[in-house]
Amino acid sequence: MKANEKIFSIKKEKNNRETIITGTLSYLINYFSYTLEVGNSYNKKINRNPKNIKSFITNLEKALDEKESCCFDRTSITLL
Repeated sequence: MKANEKIFSIKKEKNNRETIITGTLSYLINYFSYTLEVGNSYNKKINRNPKNIKSFITNLEKALDEKESCCFDRTSITLL
């Protein structure tokens, strides 16, 4: 990790369970890489390697929408 990299925290909620994931943008991209990859396989506009946290959250939400399109209990993502 570089000294100037920002640390972000994301709250992931599904089925009344809450998980906090904390790390740099590159760590978060790696952590959610499978979700981004699945979303990209359904919708090629989903970026698997976003350059900033705002773009990451947007693409992750789109990927979750594609991945969980037929589910009633969807995953919720919040930047803390």
